[in-house]
Amino acid sequence: MARTRFAADRGLVSRMLVVMFLLGLLYVVFVGALLAVNIAWQLIIIVVGGFFLIQFFASDRIALFAMHGRVVTPEEAPELHAIVDRLCAMSNTPKPKVAIADSDVPNAFATGRSQKRAVVCATTGIMRRLDAEELEGVLAHEMSHVAHHDVAVMTIASFLGVLAGFITRIAFYSEMFGGGGYNRRGRNDQNTAMIAFFVMIVSAVVYAVSFLLIRALSRYRELSADRAGALLTGRPSSLASALQKVTGAMGQIPTRDLRSAEAFNAFFFTPALAKGASLSSLFSTHPSLERRLQQLAEISRELGEGR
Repeated sequence: MARTRFAADRGLVSRMLVVMFLLGLLYVVFVGALLAVNIAWQLIIIVVGGFFLIQFFASDRIALFAMHGRVVTPEEAPELHAIVDRLCAMSNTPKPKVAIADSDVPNAFATGRSQKRAVVCATTGIMRRLDAEELEGVLAHEMSHVAHHDVAVMTIASFLGVLAGFITRIAFYSEMFGGGGYNRRGRNDQNTAMIAFFVMIVSAVVYAVSFLLIRALSRYRELSADRAGALLTGRPSSLASALQKVTGAMGQIPTRDLRSAEAFNAFFFTPALAKGASLSSLFSTHPSLERRLQQLAEISRELGEGR
C-alpha cells in the first residue's frame, strides 16, 4: 500500500498497540476464568465471533444502512466528490466511496476495514451548514481515520467488550430465571447458581475495563484525526469553525433524532448528544470541544495561519 501524506502519529500507533496488548491479556484471563468453571464458551465465541466477522467485513454496508445513507455519483453530488478528489490527490490515498445520509443531524463519518473498502459519508445537515473549506476539513478528518486504520483497529478492539457484555447478559438472566433454588438436585442447582454469578461478575469487570480502554483510545484517535486533517489541508481554522458550527447546531436538533444517532457516536465527526447530556458526564468517545479547539489553535500557530 502506498504511503499516504496524512501526518503519521506515533502516539496513536503506540496507544493502539498498548490497548490491543492489554485487551489481549484481558481476553486470556477471561477465557481462563470460563475454562475454570467449565463453561461451554466455544458456542458463545462462535456466536459472537460470527457477529464480529459480519461487522468487520460488512461494516461499510451496515453503517450506511443504519444511517439511511446511499452512495452517490459525481453527477449526483459534484461538490462533495470534488472535495474528496482534492483530498485524495493531496494525501496520495485511493478514493473512497462517497455517500450522503438524509439526516438533519450535522455529522459525517468514515467506515470500512481498508482504504479499498472505505466509505466517506456526509449528512445533508452538515452539507447545508458548512461552507466548502469547513466541509473539506471535516472530510480530511474522516479520511485520516481510514488512513490510520482506525476503523479496523476499533472493530477488533471492541470484540472483547461485545463478548463480555453478551456473556454478562446470559449469566444475569440465567441467575434470575434458573438459578439459586433447591429442588431434587439440591446442591447441583446451588453450584450452578454460584457459577452463573461468578461468570456474571467476571464478565462485567472485563466489559468495564475493555470499555474504558476503548473509550480512551477513541478520544485520542479523534485528536489524532483532527491534527492529521488540519495539517493536510493547512487550514486548522476551517476545521475549528466546522467543530463550533456543528456543536452549536446539535442544540437545534430534536431529541428523538439525536437519540437515534447516539449509537453511532464512535464513528461520527462529533458526538450526537441528547439534551441534558454533556461530554463531561459521559464516558465519551470524543474529547471535549475545548480540547479539540485548543489543539487546532496550537496547530494554527505552528503553521503561521493568518499571517
